[in-house]
Parts: sequence; structure tokens; C-alpha cells
Amino acid sequence: MAQQRTFSIIKPDATRRNLTGAINAKIEASGLRIIAQKRIHMTEDQAGSFYAVHKERPFYGELVEFMTSGPVVVQVLEGEDAVAAYRGVMGATNPADADEGTIRKEFAESIEANSVHGSDSLENAEIEIKHFFTEDEIVG
Repeated sequence: MAQQRTFSIIKPDATRRNLTGAINAKIEASGLRIIAQKRIHMTEDQAGSFYAVHKERPFYGELVEFMTSGPVVVQVLEGEDAVAAYRGVMGATNPADADEGTIRKEFAESIEANSVHGSDSLENAEIEIKHFFTEDEIVG
């Protein structure tokens, strides 16, 4: 396995409940390093372009509304097989199906308000990282 980077968002449901530190602790305990992080309030344009792949789906409007409803924490994570490692730490999209000890099992409120987003591939990780970070902001 190789060192990789992946992208993470701590979503508004989690920041509202002040869970950033608890989520970061789970990320770091898994062996991943947080090499860039910032707290932002996503604009409608940022959320719309980030989730453009879902534009034709019925949940798109609600997704954009949710992601702009409060602050989020965007992050670049680095580590061994980072994409798969972070997906394992996050747990299944539906918290009812997530394994014990995962972020979504412990912190998600629902399938929609599931506390975190993570890239699903190396290719998407690159795209998603560039959406929110410049190279000089990544200081691993």
C-alpha cells in the first residue's frame, strides 16, 4: 500500500454539536494525519459545484441546503491507503448499517445528517481537495 491523500468534510450536523475534536480524534487514532484543515461556511455556489454530480437527483436541493446550513470543516487526510482507511473510519452512509466504533455509528443523526463526507476514490479525492485547498495550504 502507498501513502495517499483523501478529502474529508465534517458536516453541519456535527459542527453544530461541537464534535470536530471527537471526529478528529477518531481520524488520528486510525493512523491518518490531518495535513490541512479549515472551518468554512459553504456558499450555495461552493456546495452546488461540489455536489454537481448529483444535480439531476431528487435530493440535490436538500443536500445543498443542508451543506450550507452551518459551518463545515474541510480537511486533507494523509496516510497508508487513505481513501479506504477513511471510508472504514467513517462507516456506512446509513448509520443504522455502520459498524460499531465508526464516526457515523457514533455521531450521525440520520442518513442525511451523517456527520462526515469522504472521497470515494483517489481521482475524486484529488478533485475534491482542489475544490477547497491550494497546494500551499497543504502542509503535511
